[in-house]
Amino acid sequence: MIILYNLAIFFFRLGAGIAGFVNPKAHAFVSGRKVLFKQLHEALHANSSPLIWFHCASLGEFEQGRPIIELIKKEYPAHKLLLTFFSPSGYEIRKNYALADYVFYLPYDTASSARKFISLSKPVLVVFVKYEFWFHFTTEVRKKNIPLLSISSIFRSDQIFFSAYGNFFRTILQNFSHFFVQNDESLKLLKSIGITQCTRAGDTRFDRVMAISHQQISLTTVEHFKNNVQTWVIGSSWPEDLDVLLPFINENEGKLKFIIAPHEISESTLSEIEKGLEVKSVRYSLAGEDSGEKTVLLIDNIGMLSKLYRFGEFAFVGGAFGKGLHNILEAACYGIPVFFGNTNYEKFQEAKDLMMRGGAFEVSDYADFKKKYELLISRPENYLLACEVTTQYVQENLGATEMILQFCRKILNKQYA
Repeated sequence: MIILYNLAIFFFRLGAGIAGFVNPKAHAFVSGRKVLFKQLHEALHANSSPLIWFHCASLGEFEQGRPIIELIKKEYPAHKLLLTFFSPSGYEIRKNYALADYVFYLPYDTASSARKFISLSKPVLVVFVKYEFWFHFTTEVRKKNIPLLSISSIFRSDQIFFSAYGNFFRTILQNFSHFFVQNDESLKLLKSIGITQCTRAGDTRFDRVMAISHQQISLTTVEHFKNNVQTWVIGSSWPEDLDVLLPFINENEGKLKFIIAPHEISESTLSEIEKGLEVKSVRYSLAGEDSGEKTVLLIDNIGMLSKLYRFGEFAFVGGAFGKGLHNILEAACYGIPVFFGNTNYEKFQEAKDLMMRGGAFEVSDYADFKKKYELLISRPENYLLACEVTTQYVQENLGATEMILQFCRKILNKQYA
């Protein structure tokens, strides 16, 4: 099986190289690894400080690891922190992350790459976030007796680890020192295959979004725009989401306001949204003192969304009509009802939980969206109940960060006692 695994890595690498000729993301994926070990050697060969290695697939996983990174850096300032990404969408956005001493792509998972990488970095603790399970890297870490944690991990019964022919992939899981999983189902699945070094900690994103919600910030432009009118915050929207929402926006001028933060902020995307609007709108970068007269505030920058939900009485989170639902916890932590598409949300535990409790609502089209919105506001108690549900749900799930950090403290303090 290991031969097949190595062949899969080889053909994946070959395919990425071919795709790089036509796809910008694939090009970044390949080019970022061309002289990776030279860069790693230049950065790490002279390091004499203890080093902690965090690995994330992409940006979403980084946000799950971030609360741990921030607190470890605060409590262990003498330690260096190495952060790696598998995907360009994570690396390109966080390559200058201030709390990481070194930020790189993860090399391809081959035996030689794993040996060289571990030999150069010499980590005293390794933390992989959520779905990252690489055979050669985890095997090499275990050979060196380095503690290896998987945090915010989540498992489903249809994954290969739990199949009759998944023995090879189960050996990858056995390389981990401990799993901090998100839910009880993941805990049961791991124990069903003999993995007992696991704890239900929950999702660190709850701690992250709550910390953001408590930050004291001033967004004067948004405050002027809102002007004490009930507001929808539409986060990470795709065209499919706006096909549902634009008719609703256009018929509610003077009744509601809308903040739209598109997933893509290219000029073509922004212009296309503006073409579909029949109400007064303004881009954030151009908003002036008269923004309070507008119905739509169109966000044309990256990085504001998590701070915008505080201005909403309702939220629509995009992505679920396409590749997958974006982060709904950023909205839920403000105790507001959350809406999203009905096509691709079932892999997101928080979406299913909030739907079941009555704090979130999946919609199929414009008519369905309008119907569920009107049912929600037809009686004040309906709306207040949805708000209470989202607030309570987030509160119930806080604490994963501290649980994981306690485990890390035991490892690090023991090493240097």
